[in-house]
Amino acid sequence: MNRTEQLWRSLYPFESHFLNLDGLRYHYLDEGEGDPVVMVHGNPTWSFYYRELVKALRSSHRCIVPDHIGCGLSDKPDDHNYDYCLESRVGDLEALLDRLALTENITLVLHDWGGMIGMACALRRPQRIRRLVLFNTAAFLLPKSKKLPFRLTIMRHRNPLSTLAVRGFNLFSRAATSMATRKGLSPEVRAGLTAPYDSWQNRVATLRFVQDIPLSPEDRSYELVKSVDRRLDQLAHVPMLICWGEHDFVFDRHFLKEWQRRFPSAEIHTFPDAGHYVVEDACEQIIPLVQGFLSRHPLQGRSQKKPASTPEAVR
Repeated sequence: MNRTEQLWRSLYPFESHFLNLDGLRYHYLDEGEGDPVVMVHGNPTWSFYYRELVKALRSSHRCIVPDHIGCGLSDKPDDHNYDYCLESRVGDLEALLDRLALTENITLVLHDWGGMIGMACALRRPQRIRRLVLFNTAAFLLPKSKKLPFRLTIMRHRNPLSTLAVRGFNLFSRAATSMATRKGLSPEVRAGLTAPYDSWQNRVATLRFVQDIPLSPEDRSYELVKSVDRRLDQLAHVPMLICWGEHDFVFDRHFLKEWQRRFPSAEIHTFPDAGHYVVEDACEQIIPLVQGFLSRHPLQGRSQKKPASTPEAVR
């Protein structure tokens, strides 16, 4: 274990589990017992982002936190061995829920791209979902009042310059550790967030996520996003908690207003001193808010227990 890994491993004291997806190892955490809380990360984070929330909830809930293929401790195949698009992400998450027999009483916790992935998965079988917790994310087309930031526009187009910047110099992941936070990150946290993206090969997903942002009908994932956009009202009855960092140059007030319009009953808390990595910046305030929300919206029926047989687990 090198010095960098020693830095972040102390903050991430969890057992690793893996699901085999057509020969690829899909990493996830499975901590605690009780009603399942499934946390879905975005780009360029991974399950490490939810570490403190897992620690706080695992005494009362079963916390399931996957790493998307190409992210975190999951395999990082090239484009010939994995189709890096939204449809694949949704299918992977659905496969995990099926394999773990999570058929009811799911609480989804979503951030960044995890919002679209999680909501698209939820709408395939909405009866599974009982509570929603959102952190600076979207599950609809770009609001008409919002333009995609120039930096993302540049990276979104496939060209040698953006490829070199993201895969060669790791600018997306590194820049996020300063641009996405208002309070700053400790060396340990910074090391943890960037650790999986330590080589050209290991940064393929970071770039592909940006390139998959759908803006027009010609974009590959546009129809799936449009379908989720149209059907979000199927989840209007589900209790929702929104914790929003106000200093987010992508998921800003335009996105928050859209969530408010679609889910007027949502419980909303904004954090003026937090950025896109709101769980990093406002963790001490967010944890009791999430715990209180879960307590105020108890679930019906018995808590699910872990099955006797689960996919491969390693320490």
